[in-house]
Amino acid sequence: MRFHQDGNALIAKNGNETIKVQAWGKNALRVRVTQYPGFTEENVALEYAEPEDIVAVEMMQNMATIQNGKINCIISKSGWMEFYKNEKLILKEYYRAFGGANEHSPSMKVTARDFKALTGGDYSITLRFDANEEEKIFGMGQYQQPHLNLKGCVLELAQRNSQISIPFYLSSLGYGFLWNNAGVGEVVFGANYTQWNCRSARELDYWITADDTPKKIIENYTAVTGRAPEFPENALGLWQCKLRYRTQDEVLEVAREYKRRGIPLDVIVIDFFHWIRQGDWSFDPQYWPDPKAMMEELKEMGVRCMVSVWPTVDKKSVNYKEMAELGLFVRTERGSVQCFDFQGDTVIYDATNPEARKYIWDKVKQNYYDYGIDMFWLDEAEPEYSAYDFDHYRYYEGSALKVANVYPKLHAKAFYDGMKAAGQKDIVNLLRCAWVGSQKYAALVWSGDIYSNFSALRDQLAAGLNIGIAGIPWWVSDTGGFFGNKNDAHFNELLIRWFQFSTFCPVLRMHGDRGPHDIPNLSDLDCGGGFSPTGQPNELWSYGEEAYEIMKKYLEIRLAMKDYIKSLMEEASENGSPVIRTMFYEFPEDAKCWEVKDQYMFGSKYLVAPVLYQGMKCRNVYLPEGSWKSIHDGVVYEGNNEIKVDTPLEIIPVFEKII
Repeated sequence: MRFHQDGNALIAKNGNETIKVQAWGKNALRVRVTQYPGFTEENVALEYAEPEDIVAVEMMQNMATIQNGKINCIISKSGWMEFYKNEKLILKEYYRAFGGANEHSPSMKVTARDFKALTGGDYSITLRFDANEEEKIFGMGQYQQPHLNLKGCVLELAQRNSQISIPFYLSSLGYGFLWNNAGVGEVVFGANYTQWNCRSARELDYWITADDTPKKIIENYTAVTGRAPEFPENALGLWQCKLRYRTQDEVLEVAREYKRRGIPLDVIVIDFFHWIRQGDWSFDPQYWPDPKAMMEELKEMGVRCMVSVWPTVDKKSVNYKEMAELGLFVRTERGSVQCFDFQGDTVIYDATNPEARKYIWDKVKQNYYDYGIDMFWLDEAEPEYSAYDFDHYRYYEGSALKVANVYPKLHAKAFYDGMKAAGQKDIVNLLRCAWVGSQKYAALVWSGDIYSNFSALRDQLAAGLNIGIAGIPWWVSDTGGFFGNKNDAHFNELLIRWFQFSTFCPVLRMHGDRGPHDIPNLSDLDCGGGFSPTGQPNELWSYGEEAYEIMKKYLEIRLAMKDYIKSLMEEASENGSPVIRTMFYEFPEDAKCWEVKDQYMFGSKYLVAPVLYQGMKCRNVYLPEGSWKSIHDGVVYEGNNEIKVDTPLEIIPVFEKII
């Protein structure tokens, strides 16, 4: 292994392999390894940031080191790497082969880095690190499972409906790690070793930072991947949505009823098939005869309007032929040209293609934005495929195996750039998926089409906390879950408990496909605004008087906290802090807070202990150091203590930290 210094980078070369370890931001290093003659020089998810400390590079006979502030990397003569935080080992490559020090079973010939050549193409790349059985791992985006601590989990690095892959994790050992690769793959946080894999890539690329607290680690991470802009103050209250408002009159009548009842409504959402065919990106005039007049009335009531936009294009759409001629679609590698078969034979516009992004925005601007609609629900943003056979799809930027995970980020960029160019400042769009850096494009991410049960509610708590660690501070779930039946015996209990949880989330949004599905379609045609089914009413008053009064009470609590919530959004813009936070984020010195998984902090001031089980009449709550006042009865409790509190249907335990 031969070493040399190149500016703020250490270069190590042996045979066809070249390693580049470069100071990148505060207390952070970027590592790239290639078996090509040179590096691609693509930043992928990263924005370059100058190091804040003096970068020290030292080369010796048997090893070389590079230090940037609190983090140090050592490369051995054999090419294996170790990382230290303030001289304490935090991460070490896993190898069972000859060469280097402290060898284990060298006869196994297992190396830390595998480059498996793909026929006529690039590489399938695998990277391994030693495991630390005491380590806890958080972040990685959103996976539909209840594990907050991801140690022991196997995670697919791919986007699906309700699964969001954002390959950054925060370690209890005091570092953060970004797998800087948009390709499809897998990570295993095993007890014996950690293993990353990308199924197709030109080079190995990751970024690592070390710092004193989780908050500082997230600040370092978001400094090089981006932070959310200012969140609109006129979207901090209630969002009203259902499957689906089918006509202009239905939307206006719901908004008018909220006004009659004196309930403030910030946003009302128009869901899918308000169009004739997917890819038209316009209203069906039979059911939406005057969008401009609709928007004028909504604005008079102080209500913003959001419209659903899908990336799918039906082959009978008015835009299909032109887009096909321009080459603006995701391509299939074999067989028929079809990506998705839900309510039509459809292909998907290619968000990795700048021309395609401009095309969809131009249509949306003409058919929605110019009427005054300035919020967009970017559903299907993964994008969703009928079959997630990623080797079957090809994008403008390359094979889906190599680039697919970046799609939702570039989809968000298409709309953000268009709205910003139009002069809009209060931008927020709702997406079902995200990737590293989506937050900088005003992406409010929701957790997808999930079931209406308490198991799903528990999954959403883990999902919301982990996606915040992964850099996405704006997150929301469908209150009550998406697939639910109002006639189920325990649905109202679930809805109330979910609404209470949503009250103390970044956004409070009513949504769901509510059965029973016995409402006739407006039309017998196979397309148009009257074609698709709708669900039962989903407004606050739709579930009986008891549920109505409880939900109205919690909406009032949220509205009273609007200034506080606004301050949390400002903090997210300033340093990347999530709005809902793991307990250890605020109390990193408290070992118990690294273990608690069923409560969280709403900013730094409020501790929230949601009711996550059907019929739960009481629950335990851990209070860290300090004094804590119940927001319901004003009782003050001393911290470093676990208490048991009653949880009648109208109560979610919430405690205010007394300074």
